[in-house]
Amino acid sequence: MAFCKNCGQQLVDGAVFCEKCGTKQVEAAAPAAAPAVKVSDWDGGVLDTFINLLVASLIISFTCGIATPWAICYMWKFIISHAKVDGKRLAFDGNGAQLFGNWIKWFILTAITCGIYGFWVYPKLFQWVTSHTHFAE
Repeated sequence: MAFCKNCGQQLVDGAVFCEKCGTKQVEAAAPAAAPAVKVSDWDGGVLDTFINLLVASLIISFTCGIATPWAICYMWKFIISHAKVDGKRLAFDGNGAQLFGNWIKWFILTAITCGIYGFWVYPKLFQWVTSHTHFAE
């Protein structure tokens, strides 16, 4: 089993060019000894992304920002559910109720520090998202 050196697509036996990216393939001396290429991918579409962003924006707008943690979790669930790492699908199990306490704490600290704590909010949010992301079973 051979893979394209450029994009990682699995090649048909004896293929000279990759069907996905068109890169010319060079025969390896020992194809069985070559390491397997691990492919990471995101398979979301433009329309799906637009609709999910619109729904998240409406959730935030209609609740005057109170439901922002639920909108954030809604978007991360969409993004992560369409991601594959090394060919394995990812899953996100966080929810707005879990994020709400942190969100209030971050909002208050940002207000007290006149916005300075805001620089720490994104790394903290990404740490929280990462702690709720795992490989789907």
